[in-house]
Amino acid sequence: MAGIDGTGSSNGLSYIDQLKAQQEKKLQESQDSTTGKQALKQEDFLSLLTKQLSQQDPFKPVDNDKMISQMASFATVEGIGKMNNQFDTFNESITSNQALQASSLVGRDVLVPGSTGVKGETGGVAGMVKLPRALDNVSVRVENEQGQLLRTFSMGAKPPGDHRVEWDGLDDNGNPMPEGTYKLKVSGLVDGQTQEFDVSTYANVNSVLLGNGDGNVMLNLAGFSSPFKLAEVLEVGNADVGNVTKG
Repeated sequence: MAGIDGTGSSNGLSYIDQLKAQQEKKLQESQDSTTGKQALKQEDFLSLLTKQLSQQDPFKPVDNDKMISQMASFATVEGIGKMNNQFDTFNESITSNQALQASSLVGRDVLVPGSTGVKGETGGVAGMVKLPRALDNVSVRVENEQGQLLRTFSMGAKPPGDHRVEWDGLDDNGNPMPEGTYKLKVSGLVDGQTQEFDVSTYANVNSVLLGNGDGNVMLNLAGFSSPFKLAEVLEVGNADVGNVTKG
């Protein structure tokens, strides 16, 4: 019975890795003993082909075209299997490389879709709004988690495009709000009707995850219970109100 070195063996495997490898080996041996090998290898195919040729009717030999077709079919299946393995390896390499690059974002602020932002002990919440057209007056509403209106203010006239939205963390009476999550709602008059626009907010990156085996690199953001995909990041910058730099 193979032993497990609690301090790591000469091949560099940890105790957990050795235990996992031993369990997988036992499982594979059990499957092979009860169901046999699951894959038909090239040697098996050639053995069956040789057997088929030795048992054929000499007056009705196997047609060459059929034999070539069988060999071509097996080669195609085998090639597809190898290609799938190569793609899996390539995907794992790409994911690891993305995670390595994303690790440089830890501790930095990123802009992600969604109007909900996180306020710390001091300061406020910053975000961006995309306006489809020029507006005479753009107004901002700040609400808490319960949907209670805390602050309203105007951004004035704005041209079409992306515009920074800043809330200083104070309510309408000038009182500082506690840390937590708040929602920024931006609206304006379009053809005489009030229209609300999409808002993105800044958040700080706590850590990087490799996802759930689907190839996605995920970011854990401060104040958010669910991670965001790296592909969803719109901008790397500084969420401090009044001081943002694009990365």
